Amino acid sequence: MNLQGQTALVTGGAVRIGRAICEALAASGVNVVIHHRHSATDAETLRADMERRGVRAWTLGADLSSEATCEALVQRAVATASQLDILINNAAVFHKDTLRATTEEKLLTGFWPNLFAPLLLIRAFARHSQGGKIVNLLDRRIAGHDTDCVPYLLTKKALAELTQLAALELAPRFTVNGVAPGAVLPPPGKGADYLHDQAGPVPLQRHPTPAEIAAAVLALLQNDAVTGQILFVDGGQHLL
Repeated sequence: MNLQGQTALVTGGAVRIGRAICEALAASGVNVVIHHRHSATDAETLRADMERRGVRAWTLGADLSSEATCEALVQRAVATASQLDILINNAAVFHKDTLRATTEEKLLTGFWPNLFAPLLLIRAFARHSQGGKIVNLLDRRIAGHDTDCVPYLLTKKALAELTQLAALELAPRFTVNGVAPGAVLPPPGKGADYLHDQAGPVPLQRHPTPAEIAAAVLALLQNDAVTGQILFVDGGQHLL
């Protein structure tokens, strides 16, 4: 796909990895609908910066906690931007909960943004677009087992399966792929040493940057012959 002049919807696009993806898309000439939940100010700042780069950008706030709000977000994105060619399912929540600590509320709190919303957004995008590209943001943990974050890991493993199921069902009009980052940024309030101390060993002895995650997303968008693939960007950590 020639990305110049295409239009993308990026969920959770105002901050962290989502912001890097939006910036990389803009650098490639892609117009971007920046979805946010609570980061309206960050989204607006990013929108203004992207328009200074010569692409069009819009911000849409939505709490993706129901079928209706997911459908409405895609409809609003199409109505606002006039077209939608790319969907990046980036928005997610991360909580550490063991099996014993997991509750119904914690399951729903994790499964809605991390799995149910991407599924419903993919379905809506497929209805409202003639064809295009979808990339789901996963996690290098899907290659193994982490008992410290059971609900979160289940959502990402399920999203990886959904990526391949959707790739089959939506072909040939759509490609559907995933990017599985390793530890990229420390949690809010934590310093740079947090990753070194908490994220575990990495064969390449370096953690990926947000820009490198965004570059992987672009690589999948630009290749029309790739679908159903999951690209790990984690310094080889998924191999351990």
